[in-house]
Amino acid sequence: MHICLLEPLGIDSTILHELSQPLIDAGHSFVAAHDKSSNPDELIRRAQGADVIMIANNPLPGEVIRALPQLKLIAVAFTGIDHVDVSACRERGIAVSNCAGYSDTAVAELSVGLAIDVFRLVAAGHAAVHTGGNSTGMVGREIAGKTVGIVGTGHIGTQTGKLFAAFGAHVLGYARHENPQATAFGIQHVNLETLLEQSDIVSLHLPLNETTRKSFGEEHFARMKESAIFINCARGAIVDNDALAVALNTEQIAGAGIDVFDMEPPIPADYPLLSAKNTIFTPHVAYLTQEAMIRRAHIEFENVAAWLAGTPQNLCEI
Repeated sequence: MHICLLEPLGIDSTILHELSQPLIDAGHSFVAAHDKSSNPDELIRRAQGADVIMIANNPLPGEVIRALPQLKLIAVAFTGIDHVDVSACRERGIAVSNCAGYSDTAVAELSVGLAIDVFRLVAAGHAAVHTGGNSTGMVGREIAGKTVGIVGTGHIGTQTGKLFAAFGAHVLGYARHENPQATAFGIQHVNLETLLEQSDIVSLHLPLNETTRKSFGEEHFARMKESAIFINCARGAIVDNDALAVALNTEQIAGAGIDVFDMEPPIPADYPLLSAKNTIFTPHVAYLTQEAMIRRAHIEFENVAAWLAGTPQNLCEI
């Protein structure tokens, strides 16, 4: 089998060699790209003759998938697969695997970190020190004793709830199907309306699909407390971000910490959310830690090896 890694995985070349060598020793060929490309023609060139292609979060359009007649597996080093044209995969019977779980800790930690930043005015304090200011107007809030609402109690949502609970928060959860692990930990599942109305911090942890796209909007922000903040380290397209900007600028809610947008950064200067009040931004880095990059690379190569051995794992429903 010919295996092509179409983009870097953010790991040291020594680790990449260690992970790919068993495939080569088993008689498979392996090539790896050293940079990203969004050009379909270039991606097709790189993947010529591939039975298996490996990617991270670089978009993989249908025209690329349809141009690779030998392709049988797309191994994605990411949790979500919304950047892959799964309709083209269905047409061709191509399997898709993901690396669910690799970034649970990383995303959960940034979700809590953004909440702390908003509550304790960290960015504003940083700016004040650099501009000769002081603590005037810097009265923050504590997480301890607050109610945190986790929208989506999967692995990442549950891990986020655990971290908030460690700060002394009461944690509510909402999911279409309750996660027994979340319940066992002590996350109290309630309906979405109750969660929004009672929470001081609302943290979003849903996957992006056709059901969830733009599913969180004006009516949801209207139910939140005026003192509440909103955290999104999931997917930007789940949220009506124009409605979020309005809710922030009209002080319908008190603040937000946002890692994801309707597009990948860089974000256009006229994007309404960028000028919203009391909002902290990071450029889609929730998953991006040294530990998570190594973890996902191991999982992705394990997925490929398992598929080649006839015992596939982490296959996605498409």
